[in-house]
Amino acid sequence: MKLLWLWMCLGLLCLAAVVRSHEEEDNDIEYEAQVEDFEEKPTETSDPEDNSQSFQVTYKTPVPTGEVNFAETFDDGSLDGWKISKTMKDDTADEIAKYDGQWEVEPLKENTLPGDKGLVLKSRAKHHAIAAMLQEPFVFEEKPLVVQYEVNFQDGIDCGGAYMKLLSATDDLDLENFYDRTPYTIMFGPDKCGEDYKLHFIFRHKNPQNGDYEEKQAKRADVDLKKIYSDKKTHLYTLVLNPDNSFEIFIDQTSVSKGNLLEDFIPPVNPAKEVDDPNDSKPEDWDEHPKIPNPEETKPDDWDEDAPTKIEDPNAVKPEGWLDDEPEYMSDPNSEKPEDWDEEMDGEWEAPQVPNPACETAPGCGTWKLPLIDNPNYKGKWKPSMIDNPNYQGIWSPRKIPNPDYFEDQHPFLMTPFSAVGLELWSMTSDIYFDNFIICSEKEVADRWAADSWGLKKLVASANEPSVLSQLKTAAEERPWLWIVYILTVGLPLGLVVFFCFPKKTDELAATYKKTDARQKDVKEAEEKEEEEEQEQEEKIRLERRVKEELAASAKEEEEEDEDEEEEEEDEESGAVGEGSHEEEEDEEGNKTNESVSEDEMKDADEGTGDGPKQPVRKRRVRKE
Repeated sequence: MKLLWLWMCLGLLCLAAVVRSHEEEDNDIEYEAQVEDFEEKPTETSDPEDNSQSFQVTYKTPVPTGEVNFAETFDDGSLDGWKISKTMKDDTADEIAKYDGQWEVEPLKENTLPGDKGLVLKSRAKHHAIAAMLQEPFVFEEKPLVVQYEVNFQDGIDCGGAYMKLLSATDDLDLENFYDRTPYTIMFGPDKCGEDYKLHFIFRHKNPQNGDYEEKQAKRADVDLKKIYSDKKTHLYTLVLNPDNSFEIFIDQTSVSKGNLLEDFIPPVNPAKEVDDPNDSKPEDWDEHPKIPNPEETKPDDWDEDAPTKIEDPNAVKPEGWLDDEPEYMSDPNSEKPEDWDEEMDGEWEAPQVPNPACETAPGCGTWKLPLIDNPNYKGKWKPSMIDNPNYQGIWSPRKIPNPDYFEDQHPFLMTPFSAVGLELWSMTSDIYFDNFIICSEKEVADRWAADSWGLKKLVASANEPSVLSQLKTAAEERPWLWIVYILTVGLPLGLVVFFCFPKKTDELAATYKKTDARQKDVKEAEEKEEEEEQEQEEKIRLERRVKEELAASAKEEEEEDEDEEEEEEDEESGAVGEGSHEEEEDEEGNKTNESVSEDEMKDADEGTGDGPKQPVRKRRVRKE
C-alpha cells in the first residue's frame, strides 16, 4: 500500500513540475513595448477563408537611455564599424590557421521580429574573428561595469563557443590582426564542447610585482546550461562587475552566479604567503607507514602454504550403472566422406563426433573420476597481522618558507582598461546568432535596452511556443518509449484515486446477496421449525389445561356424590320401603356417569402421550353398596 501511494505522489510531482515550468515560461516580464493583439490577417498566398491568428509585435530599434561605452543592434544590415580579421592563427596547420570564417547580418530563422537583425556566424569548422572599437574606452575606476548581449544557437551547438572578449587598450591594437593571442581584459559568454557546458568569466590579472598577466577563471555556475544551449531560443547574457570586487552573472535576467574577485576565482588573485621550500627533502629514515607487520608473530608449523585449494572427495562413490567402457562421444555412423574430399589436401577424413546414445539412459560414460571439493586444510600464503607502527611519523611534507613572489592586491577590480569588443571563435556548428551588444555602467540602462530588444523576442517566442500537450506528443514521436512514462505518470495516479475513492462493490454485493439468500433460507427453515414447536407447545398447554379442568370437575362430582351418598344414607335410615328401587336407579346413573367420565379421561390422556409429558389421570372411584 505504501508503494502505491509513493508512485502516486511521484506521478503527481512530475505533472506539477511540467505544468509549473510552462507557467513560468508564460509569465513574461512586462516590457515597455507596443504589442498588438491577435489579429486575423490572411496573406496573399493563404486561403481567404483561413482565419488563423498571428502574434504581431511592433519592433523599433532600441536606443540607449543613458551613457554607454558601446551599443550595437545590427538593424541597419551592415557591419559598419566592425573589422573582420585577416590574420593567421599561430601554432596551427596552414590549411586551418587562417581566420576565414564568414560573418553575415540577417534576421533570426525562427520567431523573427520585423526589422530586427543580428550578426550571424555562417561557417563551420573554421576560425572566425571580428571586432569593433568602443565609442570610448572603459576605465575601471569608481563605476561598475555592465556587459550584455544576446546569443541564439539556431542549429544547436556541437562544439564551439559564443563568448566575447573585451580587448585591452594598447597602443598596438589592430583589429584586422585580431587573433587568439590578442591581449584582452575580460572574456565572458557561453562555450560548449561534447557534454561540457560552460559559462566563461575570465579576467587577466596583472602581477603588481613583475607586470606579468595571469588568467583568473570564475568557479562554475550552479545551473544546468544544457537546456539553454540546446533549445534554439535567444538568450540574454549579462555580467555586472562592481568596484567592491563583487560580481554577478545573469541569464535571461535571472541570476545564475555571484561571488567576489578575491575569493571565487581559480587560481586565486593573491598568492599564498608561504610556499613549500623547494630545497627541502624527505629524510631517509622518515617512516610514513601507520601499520607494520607484527615482528613477534611466526608462521605455525602446521601451516601448509602449498596445500591445493581443491582435493578429491574421498567419500564419493561411483554411481551405479556407470558405463566405463562406453565413450561419451562416438563417430557419427550415418556420416559419409564427401565426394570432393582430397586426403592429400584435406588430410585423413574423420567422421564428426556425436553423443553416444548408450549414455542417454546411464548416469555417465567413460572413465569415472572422483569429484573435487574445497580443501578444508587450505590456508593460503601466511602473513603476519598488522600492528600500529611505533615509529610512525606521519606523511612528510616540506617545510614552509615565505613566498618570494607574494603580493597582496585588494582591488583586482582595477583591471586594464579596454577599448574594443571582439568575437574570436571556432565552431563546428554554423548560424550562431549575436545581437544587441551593450557596455555601460548602469544595470538599469542595460535592462531598458533588453526590454526593447530581447524582451520582444521572448514575447514572440512564447506566443509561438507549442502547448504542453503538443510538446509531449512531439517528444514521444522522437522517443516512443515516452508513451510508457506518460501512461504511468497520468494513468497510475488516476487509477489509484479511483481505487481508493471508489472501491469496487459488485463482487462484494454479489457475495453479500449469495450469503443473504443462504442465510434467509436457513432462517426461514428455523422460523418454520420454531412455529411448529410453538404450536406443539401451545397444544400441550391446552391439553394440560383441559386435563386439569376435567380433573377439577371430577373432584367436584366426587364431592357431590359423597354428599349424595350421605343424604342417601340418611334417607335409608328414614325410609325402608323405596330404598331398593331408589338405590338401583341411582347406582345405574352413577355407573353410567363414571363410565362416560372414565372413557373421556382415558381418551384425552391417550391423545396427550404423543410428544408432551404424560399427565396423570385420576379415575373416579365408584362406590357400590
